[in-house]
Amino acid sequence: MKKVLVVRYSQTGQLTALAEQIVAPLAADPRIEVQVQTLVPLEPFAFPWSFFAFLDAFPESAHMVPPALAPLSLNGDEDFDLVILPYQVWFLAPSQPITAFLKHPVAQRILRGKPVVTVIACRNMWLAAQEKMKSLLVDAGARLIDNVVLTDPGPTLATFITTPRWLLSGKKDGFWGMPPAGLSDAQIRASRRFGVALRDALLSDRERGAQPLLSGLGAVQADPRLYISEKAGTRSFYLWGKLLLAAGPPGSRRRVPLLALYVVFLIMMIVTIVPASLALQALLRPFLRPWLTKMKFQFEQPSGSSTERSHFHED
Repeated sequence: MKKVLVVRYSQTGQLTALAEQIVAPLAADPRIEVQVQTLVPLEPFAFPWSFFAFLDAFPESAHMVPPALAPLSLNGDEDFDLVILPYQVWFLAPSQPITAFLKHPVAQRILRGKPVVTVIACRNMWLAAQEKMKSLLVDAGARLIDNVVLTDPGPTLATFITTPRWLLSGKKDGFWGMPPAGLSDAQIRASRRFGVALRDALLSDRERGAQPLLSGLGAVQADPRLYISEKAGTRSFYLWGKLLLAAGPPGSRRRVPLLALYVVFLIMMIVTIVPASLALQALLRPFLRPWLTKMKFQFEQPSGSSTERSHFHED
């Protein structure tokens, strides 16, 4: 009997739907036992977000300050063959509940020496968050064996409007000619192939090896052009976050004027630094191509973007 742990936290339900699609082939096999650990923060993060609550979450997210969690159903003595870790990206970092789990003493005992598959669902910027996730997994003694990334298929400029609208109102439908926010139903359905591949790998003991289990399945497509923008964003989140942490705890009135200032700064950064960075990279692309190719390969590890095995793992 193979044992698989799935750790999840989702506000909108999108990540839950994605995780269920991937886990379905595993749960359906009588030779595999799946245990799901749903994370519950003691202070819930409401969905839809209020505007202030959304901004107020960024200092702790950027500094990876873990919120308190309700007691886990795990005790730390369990032995799993594989851990599947779906997560959202909050302010270019793993979501606070996932960070809290990875820093939890129970998780540290469970993850030590275990292969982990991370699954990301986000708008489009995930490179910095996955680098932070790698550090958290190293600290826990786990080994990252695969990474799956699904991003909003809508045009980038449209998602700057559709994603905030979804987060702040709960409405993800298309409007004014814009596409719906979030992943498409087709993307979520197609993610079942990862579960089929994981099932087959577990039943042949390949999770014990060092090679990725999801290579050749188009698990991740990295856009290294976003890396410079993410670096700038990460730096600003860290510096402003430090100031806000000093101003008071989450929900503190002393944070309000600082957050108002940061909104202005953030808008200016989005409308200046991000497009300027992409324009400069487009101008210098012939010179940057070797660097971009290297960075693309690096961020797509360990699973890669090739698709030559996809048709073998349809169920």
